[in-house]
Amino acid sequence: MPRMTVNDQPVEFEINPDTPLLWALRDAANLTGTKYGCGVGDCGACMVIVDGEALRSCLITIAEAEGRFITTIEGLSRDRSHPVQQAMVAEQAIQCGFCTPGIVMSGAALIAKNAAPTKAEIEQAIPNLCRCGVYPRLVKAIQRAGRVARRSETISAAPAPGISAQDAAQTVPAIVSPEAVAADETE
Repeated sequence: MPRMTVNDQPVEFEINPDTPLLWALRDAANLTGTKYGCGVGDCGACMVIVDGEALRSCLITIAEAEGRFITTIEGLSRDRSHPVQQAMVAEQAIQCGFCTPGIVMSGAALIAKNAAPTKAEIEQAIPNLCRCGVYPRLVKAIQRAGRVARRSETISAAPAPGISAQDAAQTVPAIVSPEAVAADETE
């Protein structure tokens, strides 16, 4: 069974090693921030960071991910304090939000390597498709995130999530908290 580190936690997937990482993350690990968009690597909605590189999780199998370090949008920053997340909000570079996690992951990988990217470098590093057309604001957001990462600017923080995962699991039937599963098993 393929083993890897996902969001700083060791994980072993007991599913077919040819399963795309996207489906292992979404279906087996319940990390649904990684989105399914096209399934062929064109849109970037499924972008995650693998060993420091932004990769489309629909194009890598869990066998290919074995032994690697994977970061999803959930693991990037639990309180939404990552400079790219903050800058995306501050620059209003989010519309419907479907593509946002993949864009954030591409931007985070870029900023980790180059905190002062040019417009051309941003366009090259963030190939994600956005149906809402946030591209002009996206470039500004990534440049601003770079300034924040370099500590030459600060952003008044966007609010932290207003609900815990356990509380969300109680109010959203599609999410099951570990506590709920344990309670069901004891009944």
